[in-house]
Amino acid sequence: MEAPAGDYITIKALEDGVNIIGLTRGEQTKFHHTEKLDRGEVMIAQFTKHTSAIKIRGRAEIITEHGRLESE
Repeated sequence: MEAPAGDYITIKALEDGVNIIGLTRGEQTKFHHTEKLDRGEVMIAQFTKHTSAIKIRGRAEIITEHGRLESE
């Protein structure tokens, strides 16, 4: 089994319908994965060799090794 390669973030939905969108690396940034969370649901996401960015739409608490923030 291969060890995890990237940083993790935790996303907790503070309302229904929070969208999480994974964006690819490379010459063209593209959407490659989406998830929808309802209030209270939590997702742990990882930056990998394929994922360079994560976009969050909706009100959520985001926890990273660099601290906590809340999207509006």
